[in-house]
Amino acid sequence: MTDRDVQNGDTTAHQQLQEALQEEFLKPLDDLEVGQLVQGTVIQTGPETVFVDIGYKSEGRVATEEFDELPEVGDTVDVVLLNKETATGGVVVSKRKADEKRLWKELKDAFTDRKPVSGTIARAIKGGFEIELGLKVRAFNPISKIDIRRVDNPEEYVGMKTEFYVERVYSESRVNIVLSRRAWLEEEAGRKKQQFFEHVVIGDVVEGAVKSFTSFGAFVDLGGFDGLLHINDMSWGHVTRPKDYVKRGQQLALKVIRMDHDNQKINLSLKHLTEDPWNHFEIKYTADQVVKGKVTKLTDFGAFIELEEGIEGLAHISELSWVKRISHPKELLNIGDEVETKILDYDVAAGRVSLGLKQVLPNPWSSIADSYPEGMRLTRTVKKLTNAGAFVELEEGIDGFLHLDDLSWTKRHKHPSAVLTEGEEVECIVTQIDSEHHNIRLGIKQLSEDPWESLKKAYPERSIVEGEVTNITDFGVFVRVQGGIEGLINKSQLSDPREEPFEKAVEKVTVGNKIRAVVTELSPSRQKLSLSVRELARQEQRHEIQKYIGAEKNDSTFTLGDILKDKESK
Repeated sequence: MTDRDVQNGDTTAHQQLQEALQEEFLKPLDDLEVGQLVQGTVIQTGPETVFVDIGYKSEGRVATEEFDELPEVGDTVDVVLLNKETATGGVVVSKRKADEKRLWKELKDAFTDRKPVSGTIARAIKGGFEIELGLKVRAFNPISKIDIRRVDNPEEYVGMKTEFYVERVYSESRVNIVLSRRAWLEEEAGRKKQQFFEHVVIGDVVEGAVKSFTSFGAFVDLGGFDGLLHINDMSWGHVTRPKDYVKRGQQLALKVIRMDHDNQKINLSLKHLTEDPWNHFEIKYTADQVVKGKVTKLTDFGAFIELEEGIEGLAHISELSWVKRISHPKELLNIGDEVETKILDYDVAAGRVSLGLKQVLPNPWSSIADSYPEGMRLTRTVKKLTNAGAFVELEEGIDGFLHLDDLSWTKRHKHPSAVLTEGEEVECIVTQIDSEHHNIRLGIKQLSEDPWESLKKAYPERSIVEGEVTNITDFGVFVRVQGGIEGLINKSQLSDPREEPFEKAVEKVTVGNKIRAVVTELSPSRQKLSLSVRELARQEQRHEIQKYIGAEKNDSTFTLGDILKDKESK
């Protein structure tokens, strides 16, 4: 064997050794497939590249931009094999692809196992929101499934990092990933609410944020579930509108006052964090005390006045003014007015205070008789007409009443508008004062003498009066006499029905003609005058008899028959 042969043999052995070593290196890589997830160890980091040993003759190279944070030598990372051989003999791997595979696996597991995933609400789009899940993987959350409450402003959710449940996932494509934040919120709320009912008792103080309002109070978020802060539990004082007392989003410390385990309802209170002011009412206030307060509410029946927070009294409409006729408290007061008032009565157990505004002022009715004595003549303005009469303003807030019956002695008016007009000045006289009941009666007819009394003096009963026929009716004849007073001649008193029936007698009577009659009844108090022509005839007959009786003394042969014959001849 020559030296050349020996040399050739060494070369062949060396080649065989190289091939064997290469096969050893390639053997583990042959077991891998492109797209497979493998684990590697960082062996070197550079400004642009991270070198990863995946158990192959050449290390894998990963761009540093694929790392959120640059790893350290020795760190273990997951990568995806993209290519076993390159022109330079290297191995192409990707950490980003590995992260994407892992993310999609997590999404599918979350969908299958009903586990929440984290994401950021990237932007509001038509019908919902686009959610960033990382690695540029995006999902869709319908607007109806973004929150438990109604969404008024979608933009307020943008940028929020939160949890979601996966509702649908088909492939590694964002359009096929549907999420529901609402489902996660509801489950979290149920879990937290259960813990609340297990660990919290009535009387405990909890914290929450004002979430929304109703007409009867505010709902407070206690951590995904709500409690009710009723308007009556916001303050010991009067609260008209919940929004005036607490603000949306405001953080509050609240006392738990009711818990309904069956219906899972919670009632909260702000006012029960402080002492009930009624506990010290009698220390600060007494009956007949004049105090200051603020008008908080006006109703048809009176005004509510707050003496201090939690203590509110009612000034009834009848206690607002001594003199003004008030149909509603708003005629005198406005909400927010500061007023002086007197405590009339109180009931601590019932939480009631009766107040009076007029009682802090002098009562003009106590001296009204001095200001307007009976018989006083005055000229004032007609303020208002009613069916029964007219109100005449004597001074601001004090009216006198002029009744229909006091307009005229002789005329009966159906309505005061027949002689009076609102706004006109009228002369009248004070006829009656009732300071206790705040009544003043006025009269116009009393300015002149009562014609009925004058008539009674001039024409007592059985006297003869002459008048003018004003009306003829089926039941008699009306006659106007002195003072404009009308009297009635009843049909039975116009003639003696045995001698001449009414129908015949009335034919002799004409409206406007004068007629003489006897006063049979005259009552000024009842304003009644009854007359009789029949009685007049009787009186005249008796007068004739008396006259002839006187003549009989001179002629004893003169008889009653002669008298009657003589009368008939006349």
